[in-house]
Amino acid sequence: TLFNLQFEINKSNIIKIIFIMNNKYINFYNNLVSLTRNKNLYEEFTSNDTFSQRLIILMFHLAFFLRKFKEPMNKKTLQEVYDYTFKQLEYSIREEGFGDVTINKKMKTYINTFHSILEKIENWDNFNPVEKKTIILSFLDLDNNIDSKIVDYFENYRNFLSKNSLNSLLKGVSKP
Repeated sequence: TLFNLQFEINKSNIIKIIFIMNNKYINFYNNLVSLTRNKNLYEEFTSNDTFSQRLIILMFHLAFFLRKFKEPMNKKTLQEVYDYTFKQLEYSIREEGFGDVTINKKMKTYINTFHSILEKIENWDNFNPVEKKTIILSFLDLDNNIDSKIVDYFENYRNFLSKNSLNSLLKGVSKP
């Protein structure tokens, strides 16, 4: 019937759209994950290399990225990057074998934490290194006696972002 044919056409288009969206920001997401897996971060700053710690570091990278490119003309793209990143995080949690209720609770916590990070770094340029370190330590379980290397790390990342365009970061495979 006509309804079945229309449904098949729409179903096919939806699958194509989902496939395209799933691959559009894969390089960017993989770069975030690669930054998060940087062994030097854990060797220098903490011995607590956990999923939670890595996730917070990923969130800091994403937050600085979104803050750097926050402009009205980038709004749609940045929203897609945000959605894609959190969808990939959800997939990662699902792969760990958690149920829907647990996943929903965890995702709510992660999203709230991310928005808290975004809020704290909004005026990052106005903070001194001690204040920046305090912000980072409020989210990460790091040794309080660390020097400003963690701040320097994120400052270097911010400098890397400023030297690249939004499109080059989204489409390319980069090694900051």
